[in-house]
Amino acid sequence: MQFEDHTQNLNVRLLTIKVLGFILLAILGFRLYDLQINKYDHYVEKARNQQIRRLIIPAQRGTIFDRNGKVLVDSRPTYNIVLANEALKKVETNDRINAYANGLGLDSKYVSERIEFLKKQPNFEMMVLKENITTQDIAWVEAHEIEFPELRVEIQPQRNYVLQKTLAHVLGYVGEISPTQLAKEEFKGFHPGDIIGKGGLEQYYDRSLRGIDGYREVVVDSRGHVQSEIKVVPPQSGQDLYTTIDLDLQNVAETQLANSSTKRGTIIVLDPNNGEILALASAPSFDPNSFVNRSGTPQGRKEIAGYYQDEQRPLLNRAIQGRYPPGSTWKIPESVAALQQGAITVKDSRIACGGGIQIGNRFTRDTSGNHGTPDLPSAITHSCDGYYYRLALKMKVEGLIKMVEMFEYDKQTGIDLPNEKISHSPKFWMPTVIKNEGKWSDIRTVFASIGQDTVQVTPIAMLRAIASVGVRGKMYVPHLLKEFKTVEAIGEPDDDNYVPPREGFTYQATEPKIIPMTEEQYQTVLKGMWGVVNAGGTAGRFKMAQLEIAGKTGTAQVSEIGSGGAKDHAWFDSFAPAYKPEIAVLALIENSGFGAANAAPAAKGIYDEYLRKKGIAVETPKIEKEKKN
Repeated sequence: MQFEDHTQNLNVRLLTIKVLGFILLAILGFRLYDLQINKYDHYVEKARNQQIRRLIIPAQRGTIFDRNGKVLVDSRPTYNIVLANEALKKVETNDRINAYANGLGLDSKYVSERIEFLKKQPNFEMMVLKENITTQDIAWVEAHEIEFPELRVEIQPQRNYVLQKTLAHVLGYVGEISPTQLAKEEFKGFHPGDIIGKGGLEQYYDRSLRGIDGYREVVVDSRGHVQSEIKVVPPQSGQDLYTTIDLDLQNVAETQLANSSTKRGTIIVLDPNNGEILALASAPSFDPNSFVNRSGTPQGRKEIAGYYQDEQRPLLNRAIQGRYPPGSTWKIPESVAALQQGAITVKDSRIACGGGIQIGNRFTRDTSGNHGTPDLPSAITHSCDGYYYRLALKMKVEGLIKMVEMFEYDKQTGIDLPNEKISHSPKFWMPTVIKNEGKWSDIRTVFASIGQDTVQVTPIAMLRAIASVGVRGKMYVPHLLKEFKTVEAIGEPDDDNYVPPREGFTYQATEPKIIPMTEEQYQTVLKGMWGVVNAGGTAGRFKMAQLEIAGKTGTAQVSEIGSGGAKDHAWFDSFAPAYKPEIAVLALIENSGFGAANAAPAAKGIYDEYLRKKGIAVETPKIEKEKKN
């Protein structure tokens, strides 16, 4: 029998086994090194997070006051139901949608949107599911604590708009940051569920009003239930904002709009000496609380949808976003520009009225009759359209465009509110008109001379321009900020969680734009505006024994004459006392008819309150025959 030596094969096999074993041990060793050395901190933190959670303590937003310390917006503690992302990712969420909706009285679509958005976020993120909950909601969550461990009841500050619809367009509202906003660079550092300003002062001054969140470090069990508390870092509240608003004047403005014939329009009151806005009302309005504590319920979502669908556009801030033909109020800046450009002079300002003007085969009439050959003050006082038709033709459209640029109708006023619109004027429309019609015709200049056709201005731009006439050409930036208060520091400077104080500051006014006027030019225009109220002009029925008002009425057509369309917009733009103004008032009532009959009474209500606040009794004016404008 032949002997076979298998030693070599056995050695090869043993070597192979040794090599494989070495490779496996090397892989295992490398993996252990990677886990225990390279990724030690990561897994220690992950393991720690299985037991310790950092729960955010939302900071309270700063309170908003009027100029006299009356509360306009504050925050109050409220119980909310919070949804935890970590626990939610471990369950089937389809069953949760109906359960939450039925148990908490929420809209199922809203619940679905919340869940889907939260599931896309990193672990340990949380989001409010329902705000301002009731005792029944709390009882439901507690009864389903084992079934739905992802739900938790927490106390958090909630914005409270104490005036409801009053000042809504000025104050704005707050809401959760949207996915679209989170993707923008300007919102870097924000998290899902963060509350930010969504309009008005809340949005414009969000970073000052919004505080710095604190947190609690707690120990939780395997189901995420808090077992004990390790550390608490308190939040730093936002800065309190004092506005320029006078709530007494604001309430009167709101009442005047509510009592107007159409209940649509705006009233703005400002101090022409510095641009401080004393009142800003826009009607119809909305309740900001709808967006804060009712957005998740079917009724609340229906209410919010109603605001967006309402043809009256309650969400539109008519003072800064509405564009309207200004009618005869446009004649005031036009008069100033005509004097500056030499189209007329102080000593030679007479122009024929003619009851209108013939341009080609079209006669454009003066709606208030034939005024003969008035001088400039008389043309202003009696609102002579024929005068301004011919004056604009002397200035030419280039002169009107210079006027637009001088009074900055081609820019935002700079008011500290978001989404301000820019007025439209011949400067804006000229390229389009020339492209479509081949030229700019004289008839368009005629229409523009009385604030029609190619002229649509924002009320805030109109008031700013006319108020400047009262203070000899100083055109200030209108603003609502008066002061932000200081907020104290949190902790000590050597503390890891130290939050430094936030210093208060007052509004820093910029130098006003100067409209160059000689003293004679100023007196000439002012004489005409004074006469509108005090010398038998278009608003003569509102002459006040206690206060001399300088103003200009306006009636702006929104449809062809005789067409049976919507009524004209009514304007009254004014300031008082006429020769040393302390207050300027603009009233615009949409589709109500003559400015003298509809806008001027609303403005007079403001002046009555102004006198009352100064301790001056208001006498009932003698009613004169109403004049058109």
